[in-house]
Amino acid sequence: MNSLTKLEKLREEGMQSLFPSKTKIMVGMATCGQAAGADEVWQALQREVKKKKIDVMVQKTGCIGICQHEPLVDVLKPGYPRITFDRVEPAKAGEIINGLVTGKLKKGMMARIDQEEFLLDDTRKKYAKGKIPAYLASLAPYKRLSFYKKQQRIALRNCGYIDPENIAEYVAKGGYFSLANILKGETPEKVIAQIKRSKLRGRGGAGFLTGLKWEVCRGTHSEERFLICNADEGDPGAYMDRSILEGDPHSIIEGLLIGGFAVGARKGFIYVRAEYPLAIERLELALHQARKEGLLGNGILGSGFDFDIEINRGAGAFVCGEETALIQSIEGNWGEPKPRPPFPAVSGLWGKPTVINNVETWANVPAIISRGPKWFSGIGTSKSKGTKVFSLVGKVNNIGLVEVPMGVTLKEIIFEIGGGIPNGRKFKAVQTGGPSGGCIPKELINLPVDFDQLKKAGSIMGSGGMIVMDDRTCMVDVAKYFLSFLEDESCGKCVPCRVGIRRMKEILEDISAGRGKPGDIDYLQQMAEVVKDGALCGLGKTAPNPVLATLRYFRDEYEAHIEEKRCPAGVCKSLITYSIDEDKCTGCGACLRTCPQEAVSGKKKKPHHILIDKCIKCGACFEVCKFDAIVT
Repeated sequence: MNSLTKLEKLREEGMQSLFPSKTKIMVGMATCGQAAGADEVWQALQREVKKKKIDVMVQKTGCIGICQHEPLVDVLKPGYPRITFDRVEPAKAGEIINGLVTGKLKKGMMARIDQEEFLLDDTRKKYAKGKIPAYLASLAPYKRLSFYKKQQRIALRNCGYIDPENIAEYVAKGGYFSLANILKGETPEKVIAQIKRSKLRGRGGAGFLTGLKWEVCRGTHSEERFLICNADEGDPGAYMDRSILEGDPHSIIEGLLIGGFAVGARKGFIYVRAEYPLAIERLELALHQARKEGLLGNGILGSGFDFDIEINRGAGAFVCGEETALIQSIEGNWGEPKPRPPFPAVSGLWGKPTVINNVETWANVPAIISRGPKWFSGIGTSKSKGTKVFSLVGKVNNIGLVEVPMGVTLKEIIFEIGGGIPNGRKFKAVQTGGPSGGCIPKELINLPVDFDQLKKAGSIMGSGGMIVMDDRTCMVDVAKYFLSFLEDESCGKCVPCRVGIRRMKEILEDISAGRGKPGDIDYLQQMAEVVKDGALCGLGKTAPNPVLATLRYFRDEYEAHIEEKRCPAGVCKSLITYSIDEDKCTGCGACLRTCPQEAVSGKKKKPHHILIDKCIKCGACFEVCKFDAIVT
């Protein structure tokens, strides 16, 4: 491909695929969808189409975010809105196909989409033409669903809307035109200036200004420079990067191409953990397609710009998410951090200037170039611009991926987008920023979410993990869990991290086992401060955050464990003795049926009792009781 004309032709081909003249069925085939059974649904739909001998396209798409409702199936019939069916089972495939044949698609519909947004072009295209049937008019549009009302999708703009294995559909959505436009006449300095004016901060955790990093790299006296996309997503419960790679891989490729032009690099690496096989598969296909179309390699789009990208599979070490450890891993060395300075932008991969940004950061770049830095910097707060993608998991009704403008409050995310806490439980805390983040209590539920506000509250933005906890969560146990994870993932190179994390975990184990002593809280506080100040890399420096945050906001729980030998949340087994409050017990029998040891006795509709000598403290009765009759 050596001209803009050929790119336009590819866009026309993509538009025909996005809006075909015949009915199209799209199945959400990201990892979350496949885990819920989307592959079986995909095969069942294909069988039904063949069986009924109807002219229907069956395509794949990525994750649209509302993972709680997977598997998702979209039906796009010419002249009609795009209809989404949720929680589709293979047996339901026949009903969908029959509905297409008879013209009655009425069961299992979750929402409708009336128009598709082309974010990079700032245009919209309507699906429906004219008046739609009453049963579709009464169906809620996506934007009115509480899950999507306050979202603004920039990094996730194409996920769930395009076939990630079809480059033409990405081009139809404005893809690669940002690259084409800068190659027509922009200078690298002007591109960097745009990124600087946008005030885009790195979405991988530290929040460093992206444009400034690019400028430093560009300003070095080196003939060879490198780019790296950090896709080593290792936070428990986090899958933002994976979903972008699976649902819109070309956005990362284009972002790297623009970055390569700006800093003067000719080679880029995507460092992705091997546990993401689908992401790797779609990246490999996307790279092959881009090379075939002349968008990677030598003389891109007929210009003098040469750039290529290589995938590097990580072995799954959490510490390799730290940039210097990641560089060591690509070089074939043991993944251990190195002291900074020099920073990678000055001396990185093989000693050459290297820009490292994470997946979400690179996905924002084409949008900023297309829409302009003023548009991007107009979103968010004074010091945190644009949007942020969070994986909302834990004790929340609507588990999934959400992308919101910086400054949206925790309450809006958890209770409006997330739908609140399941089973009528009370909200207790939310942990942000992955295992190195802090736990923010219910008292700060109105906290605006941005880099600075989270840091002030004792947490971090991190890559965007957000774990919601209800009132049955023990905060001592939470701190212990995350320290156990970080102990396993520590490279062990520096003493504060290697010894400090282990010692903090041992103290927490003693506290949760009833062996806590007066003075343990002060000792934990001191130890956490030492590790934070003395550790070599970001993993060690932020590892004490779960301890410091829980001590700051939930000190009373620590005191109850140590002084009263009691776990208020009823989680720490050594401190629990289960009993049943007869005044609250209705005799429903849920605890009796659930107990694996037959340690519950009682007659129907009469108060039950727990046989202490048989109870193994598994907590099954505590979990199933709807009347809070199980007490500890």
